[in-house]
Amino acid sequence: MWALPAPPARQRRLGRDEIVAAAMELADEGGTAALTMKAVAARLGPYTPMALYRYVHHKDGLVDLMLDAAAAEVRLPDPAGPDWRAALHDIATGTRWMIKRHPWYAELVHTRPPAGPHAMRRLECMLRILTGRGVEVGRALTFAALLDRHVVGSGVQEAQEARFERLDEPGAFATVRDLAAADGTVPLLTGWLSAPEPAPPDEQFDLGLAMLLDGIEARLP
Repeated sequence: MWALPAPPARQRRLGRDEIVAAAMELADEGGTAALTMKAVAARLGPYTPMALYRYVHHKDGLVDLMLDAAAAEVRLPDPAGPDWRAALHDIATGTRWMIKRHPWYAELVHTRPPAGPHAMRRLECMLRILTGRGVEVGRALTFAALLDRHVVGSGVQEAQEARFERLDEPGAFATVRDLAAADGTVPLLTGWLSAPEPAPPDEQFDLGLAMLLDGIEARLP
């Protein structure tokens, strides 16, 4: 998308920004299944999908623009600040809250090349934070990728679990518990399933992020 020609001038109330905003609203409301060019055109008014293609080229181009617009919502800290750990923590948690607003981001971000300007600036900020602590660029990329896998992976898992909760039939959890008990070789799991007390998702996320930052800190030059 980013190597293709710029969009034409706005016509009436239609422009690239309006198309991207409408697409993001649809995906926020109905997930990726709701994201069709026909639906976006209908959301905008009396337009055909072909009118949209003039501005976004194709559906993948629209996804590129949506992902980058979402990435722009993440506030970036000063990479030269004194507390590298707090800076990376802010980027990770800021991205997490963006994904909570736009769950489709976690599903789509790895389907497209991360070439958008805001996505690259976010990664550049992470690299500057880490290289400022003496980490070589290639290793800094690895650390940044590990942090993003935790953030995005948590977003995918939580969105999927929420979907299961909406669709789950009564008794499904009890069925899993009974299967574990019948197996006979998983007593610890069976006991937990009898009285489950899962840690809240935010608590799990914070623990995983802290462990990753601990691991990075232990490997700083």
